[in-house]
Amino acid sequence: MCEANAYLLKGGKEELILEAVDILEHDEDGKIRLANIFGEQKVLDAKLKSMSLVNHKIVLE
Repeated sequence: MCEANAYLLKGGKEELILEAVDILEHDEDGKIRLANIFGEQKVLDAKLKSMSLVNHKIVLE
């Protein structure tokens, strides 16, 4: 499986925001849309800080 968990960096700590993410898109408004294998979606005013596919981890800030 190639899904990753997405975290939002807040105050130096990573807060889990969505599990099993399989879609990450950047829209024209500068927001990031995440969608997971369960059909859940989140749209965040954030930017990508790091992504490790080997560790199945996405960090946004």
